[in-house]
Amino acid sequence: MLDRPRQTPLIAAVACLLLFAALAVGVSAGWVMFADVDDTGRDLENWADGRGLYGVLRAIELALDAVPIAVYSVVLAVVMYAKHHRRAAILIVAVMTATFVSTQVLKWLIGRNRPEWQETVGLLDSRAFPSGHASQTTALAGVCLVLAVMLVRRANMRRLIGVGMVLLVLVACADRVLLGRHYWTDVVGGVLLGGGLVLLGVALYSPLPRSLALTSLPLPQALPLSNDLAVVLNPIKVEDVAQFQTIVEQMAVGSGWKPPRWYFTTVEDSGTGQAEQASVDGADLVIVCGGDGTVREVCAELAGTGIPVGIVPAGTGNLLARNLGIPLFIRAAIDIALNGQDRAIDMVKATGDGIDDTHFMVMAGMGFDAAIMEGVNEEIKKKVGWIAYVLSALKALMFPTMRLEVSVDGGPFSKHRARTCVVGNVGSLQGGMNLIPDAAIDDGQLDVVLLYPRRFLSWIPLVVRVLSRREKRAGESVARFTGRSVVVRASLEVPRQLDGDTIGPGKELHMECIHGRLLVRVPR
Repeated sequence: MLDRPRQTPLIAAVACLLLFAALAVGVSAGWVMFADVDDTGRDLENWADGRGLYGVLRAIELALDAVPIAVYSVVLAVVMYAKHHRRAAILIVAVMTATFVSTQVLKWLIGRNRPEWQETVGLLDSRAFPSGHASQTTALAGVCLVLAVMLVRRANMRRLIGVGMVLLVLVACADRVLLGRHYWTDVVGGVLLGGGLVLLGVALYSPLPRSLALTSLPLPQALPLSNDLAVVLNPIKVEDVAQFQTIVEQMAVGSGWKPPRWYFTTVEDSGTGQAEQASVDGADLVIVCGGDGTVREVCAELAGTGIPVGIVPAGTGNLLARNLGIPLFIRAAIDIALNGQDRAIDMVKATGDGIDDTHFMVMAGMGFDAAIMEGVNEEIKKKVGWIAYVLSALKALMFPTMRLEVSVDGGPFSKHRARTCVVGNVGSLQGGMNLIPDAAIDDGQLDVVLLYPRRFLSWIPLVVRVLSRREKRAGESVARFTGRSVVVRASLEVPRQLDGDTIGPGKELHMECIHGRLLVRVPR
């Protein structure tokens, strides 16, 4: 809906408001066809009263009254504003205000009395048409649906939110009729009014953020560019490839870039060959859209070339994007990739037994954290996203103790016991956990954390102490090291991972930080 021409929501809004106008005329004129339908509300109110539903209905009435709806709307707008979706926040405030004012004005103009059979407790004597509960609940549900379409990537989650919002509106409407507060035509009119104003708001004021190309001055360029753009796309990470291509092409041309050349990853090649070909073809900027694995492959191939990489996160973890402050909203990420500023960041060369020389951008792990990645059910991951990692973590909580040796910057090996070893190039890891608060992706250093909870229940206080940086009380449960190069050896083969991708069990990892090796596009 948000990517379609504005005529689409405008036509839908006009249709809703015309139906509302016809209904308002019929109610004012006392059309018999409406009166016959409205009279059935008397039987429904008697039915609800006879089954002792008053307490539940009254609670719903109070929860969806004008003041609570206003509170919900303000909270939602504040959250959107805090998340830098300012236009969405403005749309929420405008639609909800317009709905409230329109409802009150129309009540006064039409002047319809309440049903004579309404519940006596909490009796209302204000005007009935249209229902304020129905109009404002519909408007709030409508803006929530707009936000879901805009921000929620998984289709099943969007559908779930959509079903929930429809049920909310139906519950609000049923509540008004079962309490006898409104006629059927009152609640139908409220739904048409609220829905029409949401559609009208979207048609007149898009909640999508404005491009940096329109709001910021162009950045100075050291060398003239031909504005050749390449996009490396993992096609299974976007719902509609054609729609995604259209969005990128429109935004690219609008930002002064040439229409992009497209390179699609395959099962056999998850980004290396595509990035190499984009470089050979003379790209001035390569945008990569995919999960952490695709991003890692493209970044490793373009490191040292001077070609900046724009990241459009489309995976479950999106670790590099999160640490660089790149938003997960696809349009905003594309905008930053096209119009952001370049930042030189570190990458890490990694070697070990049983693996070819490779690189990572975010973290490497041995033990518990790698066992989590290894144990993730891909089918569950496709359906519920990051929750699959939580389920896998619960199964792996008592990963056995490892005997490790750690050497930093070529120094002597020190011996340790741990359940997990994480070598981070950044501070924030899976789930936004700030495990290494002093780490920076451009400081030329690696940060090593060893965690050793001795018992099952020791995980919770240990994690709390680590995140609150009260590690002196953790005793031997936490060990930290910092250096440019790190070697970790285990006494037995253990699970290993790089940037969330498992690389098979082994005993060793050799890691070296290469300072400022890669250019990436970040927010200005």
